[in-house]
Amino acid sequence: MRCDGMNTFFDKITTSLQQWDRQGRRRTLEATAQPSDAFVVREGRTLLNLASNRYLGALAVTSDEQSGEGTPKRKRTHGGGAGSSRLIAGTDEQTLAFERAWAQFKGTEACLMFGSGYAANVGVIAALADRHTVVFSDRLNHASIIDGVVLARAQLKRYRHGDVVHLERLLAHTPPHVRKWIITDAVFSMDGTVAPLPQLVALAKAYGAALMVDEAHSGGVFGDEGQGLVHAMGLTDDVGVIMGTFSKAYDSYGAYVAGRADVIAYLVHTARSFMYSTALPPLVVAMTTEHVRRAQKESWRRLAVQMHAQTLRTRLVEAGFSLPCAHTPWYSGIVPIVVGDNGQALRFAHELQQVHGLCTVAIRPPTVPERTARVRLSLMATHTEEQMCRVAEALVASAQRLHMIP
Repeated sequence: MRCDGMNTFFDKITTSLQQWDRQGRRRTLEATAQPSDAFVVREGRTLLNLASNRYLGALAVTSDEQSGEGTPKRKRTHGGGAGSSRLIAGTDEQTLAFERAWAQFKGTEACLMFGSGYAANVGVIAALADRHTVVFSDRLNHASIIDGVVLARAQLKRYRHGDVVHLERLLAHTPPHVRKWIITDAVFSMDGTVAPLPQLVALAKAYGAALMVDEAHSGGVFGDEGQGLVHAMGLTDDVGVIMGTFSKAYDSYGAYVAGRADVIAYLVHTARSFMYSTALPPLVVAMTTEHVRRAQKESWRRLAVQMHAQTLRTRLVEAGFSLPCAHTPWYSGIVPIVVGDNGQALRFAHELQQVHGLCTVAIRPPTVPERTARVRLSLMATHTEEQMCRVAEALVASAQRLHMIP
């Protein structure tokens, strides 16, 4: 995947990789199998494991071994943790295979797994940006994006939510020679709104900027097999860095960064949240693999989420609610009811739970901007049409009783 408008931004990566090659500092991720507590297998050789942080040994026990007097016997499983960071002995073949398959699935050259979405955003942004970089960030981007910019000591310019005119004005007033990076969520977690990705791609190309998209809340939901919003819009080749998580739609844990092979190689050397964290447990990678495979095949789940969201939003708008995500061809599973006042949001959520049996949460600052407290609904494929009707009726009844709508 090559993005012509981003070559200047990524020149530093190419130069660094070439320099590390000359200096003998280039690092690779070697698969390390762990057949037993004390040994590992690398390149076909069984070695005594002296590179693990599993100080007490593997704590999983078997149905064939006694774990202690009076304790039940359990079936043996692989050790719960990876034992060390990926760069020491925490990389197993299953993880490498998943990364290769995931890159192919996303339509990128390479992929790297992280322990969490927060760790991925903070690590990637701090690694790729520096004090000479200007980062253009949507005002409603996730906190992990902002924290990554702060750690990078980059210059932050925030544009109004989804406002490409404001973004272009900021880009136009930035000197051409400066490294520029546009970063956006694909689906914004507290509003359910969708980023104007085609327009962002056009601006990135016009002003020589790189583009990063956070697919945490769009992965699994959009795309033929759940590849995400970037893929669904046909923009994979135009986005330099794609990040996402496995803890939302995929019901697992961990995160990934996908993109150019040289970018991923650079992150192995520079993303501190990757380098200095213990790898994801093999059991988690195995679970993620299975969940992803099922999500890819069962397209009815994506269709159900979008249908439920469209149905609920339509009913709420007709009833007099004003929704941030009311008019869009892309229906995410997030439906926010913006109340404004913190106390009113709490009362609304309390009534929905106590009177109507709905588990909802009042989201208040600093998670959302001041005076925009809300009740945020997250829809699932396994909800039914009947349940969506019940939810709409409950929302209308409670909002009318609290004088939120006529």
